[in-house]
Amino acid sequence: MTTFEWVVDGESPVHVRTVLMAHGVTRTFLKQVKFHGGVVTLDGEEVRVVAMAHPGQRVGLQLPPEPANDHVAVSMRPLDILYEDEHFLVVNKPAGMASVPSHLYPDDTLANRVKGHLIAIKAPSAVTHIVTRLDRETSGAVLFAKHHFAHSILDKQLKNGELDKRYVAVASGQVTPTHQVIQAPIGRAEGSFIKRTVRADGRQAKTELWVRARSATASLLAVKLHTGRTHQIRVHCESIGNSLLGDWLYGTQTDPWIHRQALHCARVSFYQPFLGRWITCYAPLPADMALVIEKEIMGSHD
Repeated sequence: MTTFEWVVDGESPVHVRTVLMAHGVTRTFLKQVKFHGGVVTLDGEEVRVVAMAHPGQRVGLQLPPEPANDHVAVSMRPLDILYEDEHFLVVNKPAGMASVPSHLYPDDTLANRVKGHLIAIKAPSAVTHIVTRLDRETSGAVLFAKHHFAHSILDKQLKNGELDKRYVAVASGQVTPTHQVIQAPIGRAEGSFIKRTVRADGRQAKTELWVRARSATASLLAVKLHTGRTHQIRVHCESIGNSLLGDWLYGTQTDPWIHRQALHCARVSFYQPFLGRWITCYAPLPADMALVIEKEIMGSHD
């Protein structure tokens, strides 16, 4: 059973709920605690969240048990772990692996391997909480939480734009200007379950691009996501006329050096409130991305 405890600071009494919320417990999560077997304590005694806590007292939170998700099969195949502590896990996803199971990829996705890892290390819960997911053919850093309190903390960071995800991409043509922010709503493309497009009635989406190098035919991009829509970087690059190299869905043709979209999540940064510091993880560039950069960008500068 995972428990947390915080000492009440300040000069005057406050509600227990106020202390909990100051440490990242959201209203939604408090409801989960209340109705699904969690316990809130004050100096070790169970209390309601409206109880008053005085400076120096200790507010405790015992997480409700997490029901096992039997729909997620266990895979004991290896994981490339970039960072791990008792609350969070960052792994490097290879291209070609789905993030979560579906009817097409039921049992060897990243989530299946993370579940196997949690079982292997005897974590308190083997429920996989994926926080940032990547398309199957996109490589790089993926962030998981190890329990639903940690997940709710990261969801809040995502919503507030504090969780920072940076990508490396190679786009076709010469992207201009060298720094731009694309704000264009994204929705489903007509007649397709998979494809997305920029459309007025879509969901708000914001992508920031920097051109790091250019050749006559391609541009090396650093990308920051400000929102997390499906296929967002791919759709936004297509919308400015510079679809990603190798992107069969949004591009025009395959590339001889890379057989998937040239997109890699190279860095993820998040705030770890239990340690009180920022964590930044780097996912090394895979061989096919390094090759396409070498051949398409470095081979012929403009």
